[in-house]
Order: sequence, then C-alpha cells, then structure tokens
Amino acid sequence: MTLSQNTVTRFPLPEKLDRIVQKFKRREDPKQKYQQLLWYAQKLPAISEDDKIPENKVNGCVSQVYIIANLKEGKVWYQGDSDAQLVKGLVAFLFEGLNGLTPEEILTVTPDFIEETGLQVSLTPSRANGFLNILKLMQTKAKSLI
Repeated sequence: MTLSQNTVTRFPLPEKLDRIVQKFKRREDPKQKYQQLLWYAQKLPAISEDDKIPENKVNGCVSQVYIIANLKEGKVWYQGDSDAQLVKGLVAFLFEGLNGLTPEEILTVTPDFIEETGLQVSLTPSRANGFLNILKLMQTKAKSLI
C-alpha cells in the first residue's frame, strides 16, 4: 500500500447509496446482480437527443453514455442515458444513490464502494473503467454547480 492510499480518509457513504450497496452485497449470484442492474436500467427515463452533446458525454466508455446535472434548492439532480442496458443500469444505480445530495456530499464519495457491491467481479475491465469514468463525470458536474 502506498502512502497516499494510507492517508485517504473515507467518508461514510451517503444513506441512499449505502442502501443500494447493501442490496447488492446480499445477492451472492452474479446473475442476480446483473438482473438488479437491468432493473435499474428499466427505471431510467431517456434524455432528449438535444442533451447528447460532447459536454455531457462520458469519455473512456466503450458505450455511449451521457450525464446531465442540475442544481435545485442546493441539491444535485442527474439525468442520463446509455446505449447499453448494463451500463444504463450502472448509471441508474449511481443516480439512485446520489440524486438529491449537495455537490459537496457527492464530492466525498470515493469509488471503492463498487468493491463492496461485488459487481467488479462481474464487470469486464472496460465496464469497470467506464463505471469509474461515469462517477468522475458526475462529480465534475457536481463541482461545477458549486
């Protein structure tokens, strides 16, 4: 372990995100985890084609992924879409866990919670990397709203 890893302070996960992580932890079978992601994907409303612009596109993702963030009464609300159902499920998972938080709360989230879900075992390296890039863009957009 490097010094920088030792000095990182991990904040507790926001309550909604922690509940989702716990739900995934209870599912032992990778197929059940995939089914849960697909269920999240079905819940995610599509965004307008007008919002599918380079500023909203997640870079480093094999799939086409777009993220929009709006600030309402000091809280961040995300919308987005993906052309791949599994990735759309990952997007919806993050939205479900982070929508309604302040930008500052979103910026405290570290990506290590994905390991707790057990999803990284089931995700291809490119999808796992895409998941991190989705979270990074969400945090970048949250920071721009401060």
